[in-house]
Amino acid sequence: MENYSPIIVICIDGFDPEYFESIDTPNMDRLISGGFYTVGKSMWPSVTNVNNVSILTGKYPVNHGICSNYRYIQETDEEVYMESDEYILSPTIFTMCKNKGIGTLMSTSKSKLKTLLGRDATTVICSETPDQWLIDEIGDPPPIYSVEVNGWTLKAGELAIEKNRPQFAYITTTDYAHHKFSPQESEGKRHIQMLDSNIGDILNRFPNATIMVSGDHGMSRKTNLIDLGQILTENGMENLAVPIIKDKYVVHHANLGGAYFIYIDESLVNKSIDLLNRTEGVDLAMSAADAVERYHLRLERIGQVVVTADKDTVFGDSTLVEIPDDLRSHGSEHEQRVPIIGYNVKNMSHEFTENRHMGTYVIDQLGLANG
Repeated sequence: MENYSPIIVICIDGFDPEYFESIDTPNMDRLISGGFYTVGKSMWPSVTNVNNVSILTGKYPVNHGICSNYRYIQETDEEVYMESDEYILSPTIFTMCKNKGIGTLMSTSKSKLKTLLGRDATTVICSETPDQWLIDEIGDPPPIYSVEVNGWTLKAGELAIEKNRPQFAYITTTDYAHHKFSPQESEGKRHIQMLDSNIGDILNRFPNATIMVSGDHGMSRKTNLIDLGQILTENGMENLAVPIIKDKYVVHHANLGGAYFIYIDESLVNKSIDLLNRTEGVDLAMSAADAVERYHLRLERIGQVVVTADKDTVFGDSTLVEIPDDLRSHGSEHEQRVPIIGYNVKNMSHEFTENRHMGTYVIDQLGLANG
């Protein structure tokens, strides 16, 4: 029992450094005292699917192919949620471990991450489709739109690690609480302190584990909505504006985020970029080629124009939604800062400047590079 030393990676959805730095977290502080803490970067766009896949492959989107939560496929003229493992072009740690006979586990709050990431994991747990033995042990999971659901996901992960003894475990949460509550609000504090307590339980149960904690993206208060598609249309440029953040959890962000792909005729690319870069609320509009270079995106899976917002702005379809008074969202460069915490890390010289480096560490430590 004492010699059991799994690698446990915990991805806290929407874990902006402001939460960690302004809320008392004694158990995460214990991790740091036995390891390290830094503020690193997420992938751009700073959305869930892109970053969970980067963590679990150790790769940039240019390699693994997930460049958004939602995608327009020009070849077939269809729009799809990027929730199926068929879209991932690089092997995940789960696949690499399976090829080497190494046991793995994933515990997730969101069912979309079960379908996107769960292939080849030895054990997969999801709060939205819970196993009966976990219900018997810790009760029914709370609703997906609750502060408490992530506590269930971490506790379920802890119990399943104890039961199944994987060598690698990945626990990933949902960001409802961070969309709804700032670090200064009591529910925002309660959520982080609940997670901290769960992390303490995991540390106490598996003291020899290597534990790494980070976020898939940060979170910012948003007060400004811009309809990029409408702006271009009003200026005589036919286009399709695609929300990168879009998923089925609309209660979180109303599909309003700080990153957009614009599909537009190549002859209009330069003109549209010039117009959008003169639009208040736009940090940067760029060509697909420039976006590939800047963000390591995969060319055939993005629009001809790529746009990222300033800190206060989200992009969306103004005919479908008004900006909520209390909107907190992500997607832009301003939500790329994430805490990275490591405990009992065997190779302290490993680079940890991006959240995906947790994945490269696991790949190195488990000898998966050729798997």
